[in-house]
Amino acid sequence: MLNEPQTHDADPALRTVRAACPHDCPDTCAMLVGVRDGVAVQLRGDPSHPTTGGALCTKVSRYLERTYHAGRVLQPLRRAGPKGSGRFEPVSWEQALGDIAGRLRALAEVDAQSILPYSYCGTMGLVQGESMAARFFHRLGASRLDRTICSSAGAEGLRQVLGGLVGMDVEQFANSRLIVIWGSNSITSNLHFWSLAQQAKRQGATLVCIDPWRNDTARRCHMHLQLRPGTDSALAWALMGELVRNDWLDHDYIERHTLGFELLRERALQWSPERAGALCGLPPDSIRELARLLGTTRAAAIRLNYGLQRVRGGGNTVRAIACLPALTGAWREPAGGLLLSSSGHFAVDTAALERPDLLGDRIVRTINMSAIGDALLHPGGDGFGPRIDALVVYNSNPAAVAPDSGRVLAGLRREDLFTVVLEHFRTDTADLADYILPATTQLEHIDVHKSYGHRYWVANEQAIEPLGQARANTQIFRDLARHMGFTEPCFGDSDEQIAAQALADDPRNAGLDFATLRKQGWAKVAGCEAPFADGGFPTPSGRCQLAWPADLEAGRDPLPQVILPYECAETAPELARRYPLAMISPPARNFLNSSFVNVDSLRRTEGEPALLLHPLDAAERGIADGQRVRCFNDRGEALARCHVSDDTRQGLVVVFGVWWRKLSPDGRNVNELTHQGLTDLGGGACFYDCLVQVAAAPA
Repeated sequence: MLNEPQTHDADPALRTVRAACPHDCPDTCAMLVGVRDGVAVQLRGDPSHPTTGGALCTKVSRYLERTYHAGRVLQPLRRAGPKGSGRFEPVSWEQALGDIAGRLRALAEVDAQSILPYSYCGTMGLVQGESMAARFFHRLGASRLDRTICSSAGAEGLRQVLGGLVGMDVEQFANSRLIVIWGSNSITSNLHFWSLAQQAKRQGATLVCIDPWRNDTARRCHMHLQLRPGTDSALAWALMGELVRNDWLDHDYIERHTLGFELLRERALQWSPERAGALCGLPPDSIRELARLLGTTRAAAIRLNYGLQRVRGGGNTVRAIACLPALTGAWREPAGGLLLSSSGHFAVDTAALERPDLLGDRIVRTINMSAIGDALLHPGGDGFGPRIDALVVYNSNPAAVAPDSGRVLAGLRREDLFTVVLEHFRTDTADLADYILPATTQLEHIDVHKSYGHRYWVANEQAIEPLGQARANTQIFRDLARHMGFTEPCFGDSDEQIAAQALADDPRNAGLDFATLRKQGWAKVAGCEAPFADGGFPTPSGRCQLAWPADLEAGRDPLPQVILPYECAETAPELARRYPLAMISPPARNFLNSSFVNVDSLRRTEGEPALLLHPLDAAERGIADGQRVRCFNDRGEALARCHVSDDTRQGLVVVFGVWWRKLSPDGRNVNELTHQGLTDLGGGACFYDCLVQVAAAPA
């Protein structure tokens, strides 16, 4: 498989170019782009890539529609009216870059920490993500951004138990005999894993879904444990208690490869199915049955996803669940164990990409992106540092995706906040910018990708020339560096050079370099099929840490905790009386976070913002199926079309996100309702830790 574009005998004018899906999804698909006369005319999954298998999700299969969308921003735009007025005027690149550099230079001369980059995973590419951009902000001395909005709680929880973002090889799920899908609607958010689970099901495997609502995945599993949101850690402890009581334990594995079992055993025996069932809202017998399956099935596998850790106790929840495979010895089997993220199986040379050495001896503050609303409105001082006076946004849309968006919008609307947005479209955030700079899509630049759902590096080749005046993120930051007078050689690195720097010289990469990767299109990292069959966890002790050594040494409780949500009847009874419904906001099937919302065909399929309400909750409020309702709390409200359904449990409203505010019926979305409280570990966002009320909307 060569890097050079291939032609087809049937259509010699059609070239095929290798690509990678750039979006925030564990599947990281390998793609093939058909190009004719400089125009991309075909897009399909690479049939030779083991996990893609030739299939793309509904969203990404429309990527050509997104690339050639009539709403693409294709020239630099400068605000020409009051902030938020939507009035912009075209300017040249030199005008835009010169003005932006001048504004940033003036702020940096006083305190560069008044400048904040804001980005996340609009692209997962290592080149167009945090490479040249990070170099620019390190050299500038800007504030750092703690990128916590999605997965930081679960990541820290997994590190404390397993030692890193490591786990099963996803391809082995096809051979599992039991698959527990915990906190994931895989059909919507992890399609290629679901294909593997289906293979296992056809071979007799039992599939169990644990999720607060009966989603598409739950409907296709043999068992569904429909627990209250934020109570997963209690369920995990009850499962551990049943494993101990029934001696469904691999004592040899525990003795040789774990740390802290005796402490865990004592705690686990305190959690009966009845105790956990009362807290989780589950029948105790369903907990017993799942424990029996976990304890008596060889090749038992758990697939976690990030929804369950978006609550106050999310980090400890992942810690508790991650203990289970070590107790039963499931890690001995290639098709047993657990997978949340495979990121740690890749070796990325982050220092070479981001060049933190450009900071020198300067010490700069870090701002948590999950609390960006408060940060933008903070006046400065009081130990927080200077006020944020400039915001540079790329690969994100905080006006739509950040929690407590009423405060986020208030911050973005500050006339004294200088905001630059690198974007494809006039998003909610771009509408509040001083400058919008046109960025390239995945088909218009080069990149290299790892995955957090499988173990394949994937190369992305440039298939077409940038449309209009669009420039790659890397080029925009190179140009800004030039206008700022930065002369370090690293600002002259080409995208090909940056991609080559991304792959570390590390045994995990098995000698792979970018040149080889380009020729092959994709390549698997080194590693055995059962990575922890004989222990060897990437912890300091080499053991699975059932107890956290740092807490043990400090005299703190070293075991995973059961930490209930900020907003629930047990922790906030007065708030729960006023707002008695818990709310979760999983992604709409046709969107990926705020990406694809403006793709007309996908938005038509999605229809309008929707929520699920249990029939008893609907009857209590006099709400009929199909009625437009307002979902609200003290932070704000949003309108949605109500679907009365027992797919949700009583007391839980499911609101599908994340709509662009400007494309919603009332100019708002579900993040009007979410709060800026942070998770127990990792400082993550608590999107699924929220109390609301629902009422009929005014006619």
